[in-house]
Amino acid sequence: MEQSEAGAPLCDGSFAGQVRKHRDFEERSLSQGAASVRGRAADLEAELLRIDGQSYGAYHAIAGGWAFPGFTLWMERIQGDAYARPSRCRVVVEAATAGLPPSLLAPEARRTACADFLARRFAEAVSAAGGDVRQGEGGGFHGRKGGEMGVDAPGQYVLQRSACRVREDGAIEVRFTVGLPAAGRSVLGRWAADVLCRELPRYVASALAHRSLDQRALERHADCIEDSRAARAALKALGLVAWVADGSILPRASGASALPLAGQQAVPTRAPEGPHAVTLELPHRGRVRGLGIPAGVTLVVGGGFHGKSTLLQALEAGVYDKVPGDGRELAVADARAAKVRAEDGRRVAAVDISPFISALPRGQRTERFSTADGSGSTSQAAAIQEAVEAGATTLLIDEDTSATNFMVRDARMRALVAADREPITPFVRRVRTLAAAGVSTVLVVGGTGDYFDRADLVLGLDEYRIADRTADAHAIARAFAQREDVAKMTARDRSCIVHRDQELDLSGVEQIVETSQTRAIAEILKWLVRNARQAGDAPSLAQVLDGLDRILDDQGLEGIMTEPAGNLSRPRRLEIAAAINRWRALPMRQVA
Repeated sequence: MEQSEAGAPLCDGSFAGQVRKHRDFEERSLSQGAASVRGRAADLEAELLRIDGQSYGAYHAIAGGWAFPGFTLWMERIQGDAYARPSRCRVVVEAATAGLPPSLLAPEARRTACADFLARRFAEAVSAAGGDVRQGEGGGFHGRKGGEMGVDAPGQYVLQRSACRVREDGAIEVRFTVGLPAAGRSVLGRWAADVLCRELPRYVASALAHRSLDQRALERHADCIEDSRAARAALKALGLVAWVADGSILPRASGASALPLAGQQAVPTRAPEGPHAVTLELPHRGRVRGLGIPAGVTLVVGGGFHGKSTLLQALEAGVYDKVPGDGRELAVADARAAKVRAEDGRRVAAVDISPFISALPRGQRTERFSTADGSGSTSQAAAIQEAVEAGATTLLIDEDTSATNFMVRDARMRALVAADREPITPFVRRVRTLAAAGVSTVLVVGGTGDYFDRADLVLGLDEYRIADRTADAHAIARAFAQREDVAKMTARDRSCIVHRDQELDLSGVEQIVETSQTRAIAEILKWLVRNARQAGDAPSLAQVLDGLDRILDDQGLEGIMTEPAGNLSRPRRLEIAAAINRWRALPMRQVA
């Protein structure tokens, strides 16, 4: 076993055999010169013993690199005194000593997973030995203190970290801090030598050499991350913004913990049968079935405490990879998904919120809106605009953390407060516009049905079990739409019809040549709603168009008017069909 000059072991026996084979690494490090590596481990220990008892500033004498058997310790920043931030250190383990197989070095996902695993093992090794505990805090100014080693220990998420990096050649670099020990402001060199020259090599030996690790666990860790990345990468081609594998455990142990809920309380997810049950082929798990959430607008509905927000929170975390056993390893989301919410009192600087909020009282404009104390609605509008500007392609929104007046404005409030006195255009009127522009929305709602006719998919949660409630929600939306007064449906201009809080955008229907045709289309839509109330079954599009042609041929435009008007011109059936296909509230059925 290797010995320091003081006679204490530098490393354990299982590691000693490896380091003897790699003495050349130590020699190569030393050959870099005094500006880089200053000496061997024994030289570091001798220096610490030399400064023992001197004033704390003497610790600066150990700055630089020190070659240990199989690795190099770099003392990169020395703290000014025992009460300052701990000293910053770095260990570089050569590739031959680390012994990582090529399967862990490429692709990048596996290398990141490997580095994450090593960071966890290094932090665990330090913690298990009590090396992360600061000693002597109760001894007063002159008491012994310090000696703790700090490692940025990972949680449930697997991220690129500065705590540990695996280089492409297989070398390992670990960063940590050490509280260099002192009594008052005097150096405790012998204690520092124990920490750096005896304890540290043991941590390196047990956590940063492949043969000392649980190799199967390391491979599983890398496989898990590679599967997660593959699932996320598959979303766009499938037209999805999220996917949750069957069997995932989404609930957490508590609101303050990212750990999974243990025991029988956790209900594994399962995708309902139908088009949204999507099977992916993953590199290691093979074929896995799960719930696919499509691009567009998705609502998550259900009673209180039945798992709506839990599902959304899993999608929020779905932009990150998780450790094996987390339960959400294969709950993945669009890498550019952004959670947005209202934040009363937040600062907003020069953000264009005019798509949602028009001129404010006292003439304040909203094209470059700034405030030091944003309201719920202005902060949420700003959050959406900021996210989209930054490149977000999916918005995740929870009704519970949103401003009510920003999300909806019901018919009774519209009747009480005139439209020209309300500067807020609610999100319900913009959600389809965003979807058309390539920005999807996943929205948790429990108190309003105004989004039903905007949704491409409606997921219902009942005791954490997921059902597809899209058809039910659309049927309810149609039923309520037929009860609404359609008399106020008007053509605002050639390319837009306004009804209640909805805008029917016809800007893409370029063969509408004048506003009079758009007015006639608005009258036709009113006529269709009136007739749908009496129809036992929703007509097919072909039946609707044939019937309209007969009426217009026989009676002219008067046949579809709600009241006499002299500002209509006849549109073609093709433009009428385009408007019908764009209006979600109209009851239609698909025919073979």
